[in-house]
Amino acid sequence: MDYNFLKSLHIIFVVSWFAGLFYLPRLLVYHVEAQDKDAQAREILSKQFEKMEKLLFNAIMIPAMWLTWLTGLSMIYLTWWDNFQAHTWLHLKLAFVIGITIYHFVCRYLIRKFRASEFILTGGQLRLFNEIATILLVAVVFLVIAKNTFDMLMGMGGFIIFAIVIMAAVTIVKKIRSNA
Repeated sequence: MDYNFLKSLHIIFVVSWFAGLFYLPRLLVYHVEAQDKDAQAREILSKQFEKMEKLLFNAIMIPAMWLTWLTGLSMIYLTWWDNFQAHTWLHLKLAFVIGITIYHFVCRYLIRKFRASEFILTGGQLRLFNEIATILLVAVVFLVIAKNTFDMLMGMGGFIIFAIVIMAAVTIVKKIRSNA
């Protein structure tokens, strides 16, 4: 198989997987916040969120995850296998992809807990949880593009500073709105 074709498929599957990884925690936020509604609204909303979460996870996220892994490992085999040990950036990338996969299954764990009416995280905690996928994606992209740890760390440092500024701004706006 042509490497560029495989790489294109890999990128498509990564984008699909991350669409789910970004959207699912947002659905979970809405699911948790629906618990503050009256009983009838809570029941209707919870059933709808459970359906949406299940469909997103099973129909998009699981196939996209497996196809991402399949195409990624195929590219490693075709391109870097003979000299795999020399590519430390690739080892670190794989570690981050394992982290993304763990995050994926933590999302599944949360879906199951919520389906059992065990809301173990608040809306605010889930909003922060959602940022983990962003941080992992940024790390992987910087590694793949720069192919070295220093540039990745510089990019991550800038992203973390940006994230802190955004979170501080959100906190300030929230306090201003609550005082108004």
